[in-house]
Amino acid sequence: MKALIALLLLLQASSPQAAPTSIELLMLEQPGCPWCLRWHQEIGQAYPRTPEGQRAPLRRIDISEPWPEDLQGVGPDRVTPTFILVQDGKEVARMRGYPGDQFFWPLLDDMFRRLQGEPAE
Repeated sequence: MKALIALLLLLQASSPQAAPTSIELLMLEQPGCPWCLRWHQEIGQAYPRTPEGQRAPLRRIDISEPWPEDLQGVGPDRVTPTFILVQDGKEVARMRGYPGDQFFWPLLDDMFRRLQGEPAE
């Protein structure tokens, strides 16, 4: 019996564990963008407290500034707002524009379904 337990512990310790992934939601914006302001008024305050916000924290990117060095796996955009779901530094999905609060959440859910190695909800 002890040998069986030892074998099970050894197998469990040697089985590959999935590495945790880094997930974030980029919001590309620029000064004076009225749709960016609307998103912040309608969604932005609540987003960090939602399950989506917990899973993919928001990172705001001002497109009038140089593109961040750590986002070389993600292409910039000229449309604001643009939302880009990023996993381990690579783009997973992109939403151009803000369609309003009634459409934003279902479209964001569609983006989340494209994540790799994430449990189905």
